[in-house]
Amino acid sequence: MSALSEINVKEARDHFGSLLDRVEQGEEIIIIRRGKKVAHLIPPVKTEQFLPSLKEFRKSIRIKGKPLSEVVIDLRNEERY
Repeated sequence: MSALSEINVKEARDHFGSLLDRVEQGEEIIIIRRGKKVAHLIPPVKTEQFLPSLKEFRKSIRIKGKPLSEVVIDLRNEERY
């Protein structure tokens, strides 16, 4: 589980870059305004965990027959005659 910190809006404004660095390292930060939580900075979820690699999927596809461009050209030529 990641660390959780609370910080007020003024401090968040003054140190936004370093807050982003901390979040990038896995820390969660809650921003407080007048004693109430107004934002929760969390690291992004890595999409690789949920979606398979499209590169691998594309490599697995085997195309049979003529390329589509040739088929279209052939059909156009047939319609002309």
